[in-house]
Amino acid sequence: MPLFGAHLSIAGGLHNAVSAAVALECQTVQLFTKNASQWAAKPLQDSEVTHFRKSWKESKLKFATAHDSYLINLASPNDELYRKSIAAFRLEVERAEALGLSYLVTHPGAHTGSGEDAGLRRIVAALDEVHTGTRGVKVQVLLETTAGQGSCLGCKFEHLQFILDNVSDTDRLGVCVDTCHIFAAGYALDGENYDRTFHEFDERIGVERIKCFHLNDSVKGLGCRVDRHAGIGLGTIGEEPFKRLVTDKRFAKLPMILETPKEDADGKSMDPVNLAKLRSWAG
Repeated sequence: MPLFGAHLSIAGGLHNAVSAAVALECQTVQLFTKNASQWAAKPLQDSEVTHFRKSWKESKLKFATAHDSYLINLASPNDELYRKSIAAFRLEVERAEALGLSYLVTHPGAHTGSGEDAGLRRIVAALDEVHTGTRGVKVQVLLETTAGQGSCLGCKFEHLQFILDNVSDTDRLGVCVDTCHIFAAGYALDGENYDRTFHEFDERIGVERIKCFHLNDSVKGLGCRVDRHAGIGLGTIGEEPFKRLVTDKRFAKLPMILETPKEDADGKSMDPVNLAKLRSWAG
């Protein structure tokens, strides 16, 4: 069975995401190590790291995962933003490593008008620079599939293929597949399309590169290129693709993490509802 979890809040301390995951009977968790909407971050204190690591060890959760800041753009043609993004991303890697996390998920970047080829080459150069500056770390960076809003790269499997084929230390990278994002990018998941989509992924990248899934339904339709998440089975993807995904033997041991809306219109907490659906289908 996959390892089900959710992206959970670090309000009040990083360890609180672990406590919340345990309360939800998760097997894994994703968190931010800092405010994702700000560049600045207070340095991690030894006491924070110790508290988090102790909570994690006691929890028996697996594959602790962080998501990096939404401000980072490793494809930017603007030199100032590019240098700032590289520095910020290196810090994200260092923070994840200090906490003993397994994975750091990142959106590849947006070319903002410079073109796909130029943007992808900027990403490769940025990752090579960060890898050089963080030799010996164990945390693995996962390139997340994107919906393709605006000029965001990562919405085509060939984008990820190019990055993975061209970085110097490809073993330090993996892939996080977001179901809402690939659907919004035009990869159908219903019926025979499920097999076609993952066959194309395997041909271009290799399914063994997938280390984590973000399980999200989509508010908008196939190929909309709009990144808007819905609860499991409550959007335009529907239940059937998720039932197939959680019983796909290729992915049986992988983290599958919710990034779905936390409450419904009546204020009901939805993580327990979405997790219960996934567990019933996987069981």
